[in-house]
Amino acid sequence: MILKHLAAALLLTACMMTTVYAQLAPKRELRAVWIATVENIDWPSRRGLSTDQQKQEFIALLDRQQRNGINAVVVQVRPVADAFYSSPFEPWSEYLTGRQGQAPNPYYDPLEFMVAETHRRGMEFHAWFNPYRAVFNINRSSIAPNHITRLRPQWFLTYGDRKYFDPGIPDVRLYVTQIITDVVKRYDIDAVHFDDYFYPYRIPGKEFPDNNSYRLYGGQLSKDDWRRHNVDTIIQMLNLAIKAAKPWVKFGVSPFGVWRNRDKDPEGSYTRGGQTNYDDLYADVLKWLKNGWIDYVAPQLYWEHGHRLVAYEVLLNWWAQHSYGRHVYIGHGVYRINSNAVWRNPGELTSQITDARTLNTVQGSIFYSAKSFSGNPLGIEDSLHNHLYRYPALRPLMPWLQGQEAPKAPYFIDAFERENGLQVYWSDDDTLHRTKQYVLYRFESSEPINLNDPAKILAIVPQMPDPQYTDFTYQKGRNYVYVVTALNRLQNESLRSESLEVKVVNGKATFEFP
Repeated sequence: MILKHLAAALLLTACMMTTVYAQLAPKRELRAVWIATVENIDWPSRRGLSTDQQKQEFIALLDRQQRNGINAVVVQVRPVADAFYSSPFEPWSEYLTGRQGQAPNPYYDPLEFMVAETHRRGMEFHAWFNPYRAVFNINRSSIAPNHITRLRPQWFLTYGDRKYFDPGIPDVRLYVTQIITDVVKRYDIDAVHFDDYFYPYRIPGKEFPDNNSYRLYGGQLSKDDWRRHNVDTIIQMLNLAIKAAKPWVKFGVSPFGVWRNRDKDPEGSYTRGGQTNYDDLYADVLKWLKNGWIDYVAPQLYWEHGHRLVAYEVLLNWWAQHSYGRHVYIGHGVYRINSNAVWRNPGELTSQITDARTLNTVQGSIFYSAKSFSGNPLGIEDSLHNHLYRYPALRPLMPWLQGQEAPKAPYFIDAFERENGLQVYWSDDDTLHRTKQYVLYRFESSEPINLNDPAKILAIVPQMPDPQYTDFTYQKGRNYVYVVTALNRLQNESLRSESLEVKVVNGKATFEFP
């Protein structure tokens, strides 16, 4: 009897949790994961894999994250002034083949392949560039003869065991802008993404050795203000270059979690971060948001609730209050799971996500990093798939970008009962080629048609020549109403189609089209 009551209580709790998550889950939300290539952190798993092995690993990675409910990936395509694509300027990455400058064999273009596979699954592809890191380790990194550190050695500074572009040299900023603009023009990426590496993190007792460029270009500015000016300048340059090439391509930055501490600036957060964006990395992220130079910010909030110096809840609320009309996506540290007593609590990460969802100026989450999901630590994949990301989500709108015109509404053309479900077909008159995806909704016949309810989204279907979908959860003998809409590249949704009604008459399903 006790076991029966316990089982019933657990079932009730599970149902209640599902209801709570469904209520909290927004219809629009970015759900992304970082895929790091430097040092083969996430992909490829090691250097020198065959072309087929690289492709298989990436496909498996995408499929896994798609099952988790992820709708965007952030893939590192230029970790150290090298390329995971066919570049006219920089050599192939050593993290692909084991030797910098050596192309994949048999030949393929990894970026072209990755973008195509990502879009095939209805996900967004953010191309992640490291602007200034040039050699990861001067003692062991493979350096090709045509690497920029060999062609323009005067542009580089050694700091610790790494080489960096000197951000104070104007030609460096022009070069980096050229590299990124080239990718924007030639590949069908959805966004350009930077992480937190602008000026490098401080090494205790060592000053970044940029005195020569400061003497040449510093003018009347203090060195700190000059460094911030240098980073401001390339952010502004890149925003203009990206939008001139393709106005719909987004530009986002994932900074260190603390902009400034309150003891340094009344606008700062109530934190005691040892290093900060503004004072140490010379990244004035708030300025970029205020001026509209970036489309989104994804602060890396890799700390737990209640941290004594940099508490998650403090920083979450601070960034939510400093979006200036741009998007805020919270960077979550999946890699921290099991790292201490707080992170051994299965609810820590899930509560971080639900806390972020309560704030209307936060539009989603990005998880670091892909390999951290391996083994489903503390059931995080179960939590995403079964609860937090149980229903598909459209990505949030950016109304300031060009290309907001929604596609025409699609229309149903056929439906068939199959052994495994109901197969529905639709079409549209998309002569302007705006449609990139479709949203298929399903309602019980007695329910009102409410497209704002994410629980009614059956699937988000990539655009295809003959759009169709098989509803495997269809139950014979029940009356349903289906509605379909179309999405453009920026996720603007069309008007709804007329309803496809499934009615059961004398035990047989009939389909009523408008």
